Amino acid sequence: MEKGKLIVFEGLDGSGKGTQTALLLQYVQKLGRRVCLTAEPTASSTGGIIRDALGGFTKRDAYELSALFMADRVFHNVNPKNGIKQYLEKGIDVICDRYYYSSFAYQGIDADLDWVMQINLGCKEITKPDLCIFLDVDIESCDERIDSSRLDREIYENKETQKRIRERFFEVFKRLSGSENIKIVNAVRSIEEVSEDVIRIYDSLRQDKN
Repeated sequence: MEKGKLIVFEGLDGSGKGTQTALLLQYVQKLGRRVCLTAEPTASSTGGIIRDALGGFTKRDAYELSALFMADRVFHNVNPKNGIKQYLEKGIDVICDRYYYSSFAYQGIDADLDWVMQINLGCKEITKPDLCIFLDVDIESCDERIDSSRLDREIYENKETQKRIRERFFEVFKRLSGSENIKIVNAVRSIEEVSEDVIRIYDSLRQDKN
């Protein structure tokens, strides 16, 4: 049986990940393939601790958050009920909203980036994605989207911090060049145009027998 593909979406807050993951899910389903949609942080107890921190209800430093995200990611991969690994082994594609690239970019602006990368990339229980799609949107556009879509902001959702995070994302992508399949999509366009690019990239992945 052919294994499923792990497709990860990344981007700044307000970049349109929720919309594009849902559209890709619909497309893959129309192809007749089995697919599931998931996200990080998960709905686990650790994920709840993370969401409290992101919402500003509990203060955690960058190293603690990095470790929490890593623990949640291991659970996300190995839990027997709906873990990423069991889906992939059954030939089911997995579309994930955020993964370890977000840890590198978000927690990596304050914690030691090498350490954050090592604890994730060096963990055998954390699956390497087959594809990472980064939805690239400028800081101003993301800020406007956040303003129009929610009442409260999370701890990283200010323009200065988002600027640092975007820079860190591109530093990480440069470091991972040649070892990971990362595609950058200009997401400052219509939903339909962005979706067309995402689908084209997914189709290329499916056609790649390697």
